[in-house]
Amino acid sequence: MKVLLASKALVVGAYQRKLEEIARFPDVELLALVPPSWRERGHETRLERLHLDGYELIVSPLAVNGNFHLFFFPDLPGILDRYRPDLVHFDEEAYNLATFLAVLQARRRSIPALFFTWQNLVRSYPPPFSWMERYVFRAATGAIAGTASAHDTLRAKAYNGPIATIPQFGVDPDRFARRAAERRPGPFRIGFGGRLVSEKGVAVLIDAFAQLAGDFRLVILGAGPEEGAIRARTRQLGIEDRVELVGALPSGKMPDRLQDLDIVVLPSLSRPNWIEQFGRILVEAMACEVPVIGSTCGEIPDVVGDAGIIVPEGDASALASAIERMAEDSNLRAQLGQRGRQRVLRDFTHARIAERTVAVYRETLSRSIRSGPATNSSTP
Repeated sequence: MKVLLASKALVVGAYQRKLEEIARFPDVELLALVPPSWRERGHETRLERLHLDGYELIVSPLAVNGNFHLFFFPDLPGILDRYRPDLVHFDEEAYNLATFLAVLQARRRSIPALFFTWQNLVRSYPPPFSWMERYVFRAATGAIAGTASAHDTLRAKAYNGPIATIPQFGVDPDRFARRAAERRPGPFRIGFGGRLVSEKGVAVLIDAFAQLAGDFRLVILGAGPEEGAIRARTRQLGIEDRVELVGALPSGKMPDRLQDLDIVVLPSLSRPNWIEQFGRILVEAMACEVPVIGSTCGEIPDVVGDAGIIVPEGDASALASAIERMAEDSNLRAQLGQRGRQRVLRDFTHARIAERTVAVYRETLSRSIRSGPATNSSTP
């Protein structure tokens, strides 16, 4: 079966490892459609070419790059006509213009199409996005939900088609692995990784860090619009000499930075229109046997399971206490690190996610053959 998987997220080189794992299956001929870059909140991520074995990478420009709801691949119709895939896997939300156009173009060619969702809040959208979502729900052959709550959200929004629950991407357990048996001397290193936006709770982490007495260092991996406010807050609290803002890192360098940390913290905060959808930095740290602390926001407790400590979101004092507990108990850190590694190997590797994804491809094509081709209609 020839599968076209389209995703703007695949500009991140580490994510391409999943493509290599999908391409390992002998019955899959994989084509990956990616843009040359993706812009988000003033930051542009350019395409990294890290894992390219076994599949064909098709680089095609985006229209309206940077607009999550309105971007699309203008060359997609020609790509579908040139490559004639048996299945289209469009890795975006149902209410986006890009997904609507992809499902529409696939349907016009009688090609089964899947879409992906992280959405874990039941939200309504104004026209034309509500119209596009309804069309995708009706015309798509199936859906992949990143989490159980995303699955439930689809059902709550009256999507009645087949749903598989599979995270979008995993981690490479060979790259994300424990490097040193003993922690190196120096301060206790607390890490955060992600976009520097208010909902990620970095301000709470800064306030918690300021409460710690002892030899601690905070390492912030990421960039975003809150960077100026973070720097100002660290100066106000008199802790700027103990806080390192590293900036955005190429995905290939993240394992080395994580392996230098003692713990990783993700203190996300719920917003009316957003709650944490996954928290990728958690599984990357867990794969490296770095113990994690997360807030109660969204999917974090389910991702962490018994492999870390969960604190109430927004509670800087509770977070400070959890960090102190980790720092004081090396046995706890070792135990949680081992649990995290095992949890990742069971559920969150690229190989495991690829295996489950290919099973969905096979079932989707089988179901499509049994039910007959999609209606070759030129109108939504």
